[in-house]
Amino acid sequence: MWKKFCNWLLYSRLGWRKNVTETLPEKCIICLAPHTSNWDFLLGQLYAGAEGLRINFLMKSEWFVWPLGVFFKRLGGIPVHRDRKSSLTDVLADTATKSDTFRLCVTPEGTRSANADWKKGFYYIAVKAGIPILLYGIDYKDRLIECSKSIMPSGDIENEMTEIKDYFRPFKGKYPEKFAL
Repeated sequence: MWKKFCNWLLYSRLGWRKNVTETLPEKCIICLAPHTSNWDFLLGQLYAGAEGLRINFLMKSEWFVWPLGVFFKRLGGIPVHRDRKSSLTDVLADTATKSDTFRLCVTPEGTRSANADWKKGFYYIAVKAGIPILLYGIDYKDRLIECSKSIMPSGDIENEMTEIKDYFRPFKGKYPEKFAL
């Protein structure tokens, strides 16, 4: 019933389309951009619901206060404490290696404001766990959710981050001025 509702709301009522040509493996990092609005979270949750997927996501720890914290954790949220140094990438890579299923969605900008200096933790998790990175773009202009590229990271972070950023160049966020490459 939830899947049917999300499908109706996202695709029929809100008019979004999908162009997903990459197969979603049991273990992967989902790199989602541009992230310029809190509406991106709602779209992501509707997409996961419509497709019948369970996907974890990283979110700043400030959102995990009662009662929202319980809600976000139930949806698959993992709090990130940005004010302290932690080994979260190592922990998540280890979790990915040991789990049968591991799908983690990350917004590499790390903020809804323009930030050309993208976070690289998602890349390091993928390298350490030996899992692919699927590139999902949200285009508000065309109401399109697209994943037509994946990368199996080799460790050549500079070239592959350039390749990842280039993939997202044509996508228009809800607030395009807040998206920087």
